[in-house]
Amino acid sequence: MNERSFLLLRSDRLIPMTAPMMTMVPAPDLRTPEILARARIAFAEKGFDGASMQDLARSAGMSVGNFYRYFPSKAAMVEALITADMAEMERDFSQILNSPDPIQSLRETIRQRISGQACGPEDGRMWAEITAAALRKPEIAAITAKMDEGITRYLCAVFSQVTGISQDAAEARFGAQARFIVMLVVAAMTEAPCPGPRHDDVMILVQQTVDRTLDDILQMTKGSDDAR
Repeated sequence: MNERSFLLLRSDRLIPMTAPMMTMVPAPDLRTPEILARARIAFAEKGFDGASMQDLARSAGMSVGNFYRYFPSKAAMVEALITADMAEMERDFSQILNSPDPIQSLRETIRQRISGQACGPEDGRMWAEITAAALRKPEIAAITAKMDEGITRYLCAVFSQVTGISQDAAEARFGAQARFIVMLVVAAMTEAPCPGPRHDDVMILVQQTVDRTLDDILQMTKGSDDAR
């Protein structure tokens, strides 16, 4: 799979980041965002396997033949959805890195993701379907793995900035914590919504666990500084 470079702004330099890029889809035109928005709803409503290419074409108001010109497979569509979401995350992390308190800004961004404030109501169901499909389909697993890798690098960029160590050092030291946070947020986003105190209590526990993990990173950094 080809990759394209994302550049995240830091206060003193640019950090090269990577994320999945479409390999089978032509350059986006004015219809592509609309098609992807409708595909999210179709995947959420019918499931990854249940939504046929005919269903996806119909949801976009296109003929099947024309639809295949944009997306020759569901895997290509998943790749496009991830590329679009990663571009949005690039903007979010650029704001985090340039905020006065990057860790607090990161906490708030994660809180919005967990609560559903930062995404549409169909996103959680769609990603639950794609996550399940990744367990059965190696091509989908490879695409989602690239997404997780990209988000992990974004998180380590924040940890690099707040600790003053290099990106590579942050990935070596805090990579497990970053992957753990990604796992928690994805699990929370794909949790079937069940309004009521039980669901709310679980989401609170997820956020508290994320906050403790971030606190541990700050404490590890403080301990290193004290030792010096």
